[in-house]
Amino acid sequence: MSPVVAEIEDVVLQWVREILGVPAGCEGGIVTCATTANFAALAAARQALLARSGWNVADDGMFGAPPIEVVVGEETHASILKALNLAGFGRNRVTLIPVDGQGRMRTDQLPELKKNSLVCIQAGNVNTGGFDPAEEICRWAHESDAWVHVDGAFGLWAAASSKHRHLVSGFELADSWATDAHKWPNVNYDCGIVLVRDAEALRAAMTISAAYLQPGLEREPAIQTPDTSRRARAVELWAALKSLGKQGLAELIERTCKHARRFATGLREAGYEILNDVVINQVLVSFGAAEVTQEVIRRVQEDATCWCGGTVWQDKTAMRISVSSWATTEEDVERSLTAILRIARQVSG
Repeated sequence: MSPVVAEIEDVVLQWVREILGVPAGCEGGIVTCATTANFAALAAARQALLARSGWNVADDGMFGAPPIEVVVGEETHASILKALNLAGFGRNRVTLIPVDGQGRMRTDQLPELKKNSLVCIQAGNVNTGGFDPAEEICRWAHESDAWVHVDGAFGLWAAASSKHRHLVSGFELADSWATDAHKWPNVNYDCGIVLVRDAEALRAAMTISAAYLQPGLEREPAIQTPDTSRRARAVELWAALKSLGKQGLAELIERTCKHARRFATGLREAGYEILNDVVINQVLVSFGAAEVTQEVIRRVQEDATCWCGGTVWQDKTAMRISVSSWATTEEDVERSLTAILRIARQVSG
């Protein structure tokens, strides 16, 4: 990393902290993706939690370390499970909290936490767009001195919009955050962001040393992230945010959420079932039986007017519509909606 790129990263991380509304003193870095951001944050959590028990995981590893209880919602994203696996927690040794019909953790099902606990919550469910009740969960977790991590791959960016900022209320109380700039800011792939309240824990988890790696006087980005040799991905994020500005980013978020609501309204008025509360830019629609919905999805993809994927939401097959591109216009939405309805009618006979 050159000094100028390190400086750009410092600037853009400050912008991101302001946009997301997280504490100003948080430290972080620009990484490859949200999964890597989750991993870096969980490694910092592991470092901090074990240090409280007098265990230095950087020196002594996980063999014989005091146990850490991990709590996640039943609808946690796969990237959290992968990151937990990479951090040595394992996928099968977690406590799953039941969720409601929108995939949000049910606070009436929260367990009594043990001494060393890590709680992972979501800002923007990948299917419904739902947000966990962060304020209540953070206060419950912090009563037991637990670490709260936020997987906010795209949902955290709702903080940039005055119309949607209420959705992220309480998430600023967490201890670490992960998000992805290739979602709403529309930066290309390979641009995840990790932020951690405990800067010392992050540095302790990520720092390396070697005779030929002489530290400079300024911040060294390699000691906040898993990567040592890496490209200057902060430049693209800086350029996108500089180009959009606060107002432009807010308009992008509000515009794509409006497009999602139009999809939901048009499909619902045509008699099809919308499975989620459309709170941001995600829409789940069922066209009836699973095989019917699957056939509609297949034909929509072949038609190529637009592209929508399939998912299974709480045992029901659905088409998932996710709107995030700055280039999507109202005309694009109407053309796409017309194509989806035409195909759905053809399939339904």
